[in-house]
Amino acid sequence: MSSSLRCLFRSSCSSNPCIRSFIRRSGLIRPSYYSSQSFSAPPYGAASTEGEEIPTSGISRPLSDILKELNKRVPDSLVKTRLEEGTSIKYIPWHIVNRIMNVHAPEWSGEVRSITYSPDGKSVSVVYRVTLYGVDSEIFRESTGTASVDDTTYGDPVQKAEAMAFRRACARLGLGLHLYHEDAM
Repeated sequence: MSSSLRCLFRSSCSSNPCIRSFIRRSGLIRPSYYSSQSFSAPPYGAASTEGEEIPTSGISRPLSDILKELNKRVPDSLVKTRLEEGTSIKYIPWHIVNRIMNVHAPEWSGEVRSITYSPDGKSVSVVYRVTLYGVDSEIFRESTGTASVDDTTYGDPVQKAEAMAFRRACARLGLGLHLYHEDAM
């Protein structure tokens, strides 16, 4: 496991107890993990943080296994709510989506495909692509996000549109997709 991946896993697990709990409940920590407490010295390239479990089976898996994990329900403790035009909307913050992707699909990649301002300059749209890599195949999904240039609630409009497009592209792979269908059920 690369040192950068260990850092991402360590930060995603240790900084938020909700994420750590989600990772354990979702089956990410499998029998093929180790705890540094179990060994006198960790294997080469492994982190030696006291008591920390590091999954070793998450990398280079079949795409179907990765998609099954991404399609699991995200715990309510990680879901946020905001009011938009008088309507309550549930969403998962982009940084939580990013951490879940790092844990469930560590070999994913994402890229901004385009940034387009509307002709009147009042909104900006971003197209974002998320690609998952399995040992047997790879798959990508793209989605768009649009933000008003006048909206100053947080960050700049491009940042908002990119976060929205990223979350939607991940939802097209199954992550948090249940949030889009809760009202219909």
